[in-house]
Amino acid sequence: MSIILAKKTECSAIIQLLKRCAIDLEKQHIFQWNEAYPSLEVIKKDIHLKQLHLLKNGSKIIGSIVLSEIKDTVYNSVTWKNDTHKALYIHRLAIDPEEQQKGYAQQLMAFAENYARTQHYETIRLDTFSQNKRNQRFYSQRGYQHMGDIYLPTQSMSPFYCFEKLIISTSNTIS
Repeated sequence: MSIILAKKTECSAIIQLLKRCAIDLEKQHIFQWNEAYPSLEVIKKDIHLKQLHLLKNGSKIIGSIVLSEIKDTVYNSVTWKNDTHKALYIHRLAIDPEEQQKGYAQQLMAFAENYARTQHYETIRLDTFSQNKRNQRFYSQRGYQHMGDIYLPTQSMSPFYCFEKLIISTSNTIS
């Protein structure tokens, strides 16, 4: 297994992975992704910005995660624990439905947290769909705290919960 930056040539395989995940979520009555999101344009932008990482077993894509320092404006309404500009945002964590429940999401999150530490980010922020209880437990068990809600009406009328985990305190100690 390796975690590497995605390449332009992998766009089709990545979007297919995300579509399989969306279908799997729909089967569980979790409607967080739809035909409009995530889109091929979003994936291409992630690759161009060098923020889309893939978990691969040989040439097979097992999962993906976006690590970005870009703060989407929708997050401006959230009262974050650490009001810093040195935050890492996680988006679109996805594991192929055939490969779930094998610890791969944990592996990608450990990668993200280690990346945040080595790149001197102070906090990690993310959002997860309010109807996805499994994801909420997953992030809570990793030490992320619910900080507020946002709405993404192009995806759902239900809220998305914003989570945050402090990585480096102001005294530069790892928490």
